[in-house]
Amino acid sequence: MRGALLLILAALGYGQSNPKAGGPEIHVLPVQGNIYMLAGDGGNITLQVGKEGVLLVDTGLAPMSDQLLAAIRQVTDKPIRYIINTHVHADHTGGNEKIAKAGITITGGNVAGNISDAGEGAAVLAHQKVLDRMSAPPAANQPAVPFGALPTDTYIIDEKSMFFNGEGIQIVHQPAAHTDGDSIVFFRRSDVVSAGDLFTPGNYPVIDLARGGNIRGIIAGLNRLIEMTIPAEKQEGGTYVIPGHGRLCDQADVVEYRDMATIVRDRIQDMIKKGMTLEQVKAAKPTRDFDPEYGTTTGFWTTDMFVEAVYKSLNSK
Repeated sequence: MRGALLLILAALGYGQSNPKAGGPEIHVLPVQGNIYMLAGDGGNITLQVGKEGVLLVDTGLAPMSDQLLAAIRQVTDKPIRYIINTHVHADHTGGNEKIAKAGITITGGNVAGNISDAGEGAAVLAHQKVLDRMSAPPAANQPAVPFGALPTDTYIIDEKSMFFNGEGIQIVHQPAAHTDGDSIVFFRRSDVVSAGDLFTPGNYPVIDLARGGNIRGIIAGLNRLIEMTIPAEKQEGGTYVIPGHGRLCDQADVVEYRDMATIVRDRIQDMIKKGMTLEQVKAAKPTRDFDPEYGTTTGFWTTDMFVEAVYKSLNSK
């Protein structure tokens, strides 16, 4: 089954032009249970549907909000009730304002959401550190995050739980990983985990040092993902993992990715112990055998940038 799903995803061609819409197309992939994966809107978006309404994990890029709403309506006409942000980056939070405005919060057990004093817009949940970073003064020449895009509900403990559309949902904070505000979202009955950018199988882990990221946290988070997932026959299928970017995965994919990150971490740690400088470590190519699968010399996250982030992570106190 996993192989068939991967073939479907490959055939979809992320980001390809939609001749009818004249722009990028968002593809809807049924995963299992109540869960769908929406691909093509910056980062992957997880869609949970049921009689109580719609829950989204992440909202993609702001300019894609109309396409995202149209993709949701391909699946259901139920109201959007909740949005969960896995982390702060704009390719996962950019659609918050418009998508939240298109929904309506469940207030005081009012599932219909049609009383005059009910809160307007869907609730937006995230770890407190996401709100802190989104509401901080913007960097030079950067626009401020609109108030309507900010999380309306946050958590500060290790885990937040909720029950929606007939299943328990665990929102787990993984500190100092991709960023310092990462959340993993586990849909227990559907047996699907939304991992955010903690796990991106098409490239080396993206470590946002400026926002509290660290290779140690990445590996700890991947180990947590492995603990949360259970494979089916021949170690394939079972619990599915929706990554922040890239194809739908299962536990075997996470194990392979974790092993790569751990091996590279250990190699660079050993080089640091030998007193090698960053430039010497880059020249030694500690990722050489993994580069054909994960490496690149172009784009926003190159192999050299990954090596540098790991080096600085391991040198930090």
